[in-house]
This record gives sequence, C-alpha cells and structure tokens, in this order.
Amino acid sequence: MSERLCTVLLYSDDAQVRDRMRLAVGTRPAPGLKIEFVEASDYFGCVRLVDDYEIDLMLLDGEASPGGGLGIARQIKDDREDAPPTCVVIARAADRWLASYAQADGVLMHPLDPVTTGTTVAELLRTHAAA
Repeated sequence: MSERLCTVLLYSDDAQVRDRMRLAVGTRPAPGLKIEFVEASDYFGCVRLVDDYEIDLMLLDGEASPGGGLGIARQIKDDREDAPPTCVVIARAADRWLASYAQADGVLMHPLDPVTTGTTVAELLRTHAAA
C-alpha cells in the first residue's frame, strides 16, 4: 500500500491550540496517510494558504477570535467551488448547529481526543479523496 501525503491547514489565533491540533492529528493518523501541516492565525492567512497550496483538509478552531473557524469555514465554502473539506473544533456541543450552518464536513470537541481526532481526520481525507 502506498502512502498518500495530505496537507492539513491548522487555523487558530492561539499557537498553543494549533500545537494541540497538530499533536491530536499526528503525522500518521491512519495506515496509508501521512500528514504535513501548514498554519494560519487569521482569516487572511487561511485564504492565502488555500490559494497557494493544495489543501486536503482545513482544521479550524471555532473558538478563535476575532475570526472564528465557523465563519471562516462558511466564507471559504461560499467563495470557492473547489473549497477543501473542513473540520471545526468547538467547545460547546450546542454549537453543532452552527457547524452545520457553516457547511463543516466534520466536527470535533475541545479538548481534542487524539483517537477521535485522528479517526475523524483520516475519514474526512479518505471520503473527500474518493469524491
């Protein structure tokens, strides 16, 4: 089985949250998948990375400020026909409806569980690669 290299964009205004995201996903979340990360700390950084790289998945902090990951997910989905799949990380289960409105393809909860995070990221990468 050959290994597929995927680029995951990590977004949060907090460098510690981006570090936690990176650690929770890991560089090999599932057999056959290898992850490289690019990072953004604001909306403009996200847009620039989506424009400059072939992003396979955006992992966005829904609690970031001033630009939250939910708003960024929705904006990029609205602006681009070729928008990469998105997974938002939220702090309150009640915000799942916002994730749905933002057209997020996946939802994770703070604090991130490495097993759930890796499984979710791998599933999104495989599902959207096949589409």
